[in-house]
Amino acid sequence: MTTPRHSVSVAAVVTDEQDRVLVIQRRDNGAWQLPGGILELEESVEDGVRREFHEETGVVIEPIGLTGVYKNMKLGVVALVFRGRLLDGTPHPTEESAAVDWWTVDRVATEMNETFAARILDALAPGASPAIRQHDGARFIDGDTEASPVPTDRD
Repeated sequence: MTTPRHSVSVAAVVTDEQDRVLVIQRRDNGAWQLPGGILELEESVEDGVRREFHEETGVVIEPIGLTGVYKNMKLGVVALVFRGRLLDGTPHPTEESAAVDWWTVDRVATEMNETFAARILDALAPGASPAIRQHDGARFIDGDTEASPVPTDRD
């Protein structure tokens, strides 16, 4: 019998001068999410963030701080999310992303799956410590039902 194992994914929240967030539309399921993916066994966490972001957007970033840890309880995936700084390149679709776009925080909050929107909202919450959340793939569990509040143009 095989012992269950976790996999680790990495992603980054990168914003532009208008405080919009770079997001991708996945080719495999059409969902809008942060650029990221599974960390490879032989790479450091930071190198994995850089590689995944580049593979999905075509740009080079630098991870600058951990903003959250998220566990999908059904799949056993632990996601590490970082803030990132754009260093070089122009975002464009790649083999892994059908589309790449800059979204406002309001659009993230209203149009993205809550478990993925929270990763962005947590990262942008002023002065917040890294979030630690569990979910079932669609909804937060153990009392985590809402993402951290982030000031918007309406606040």
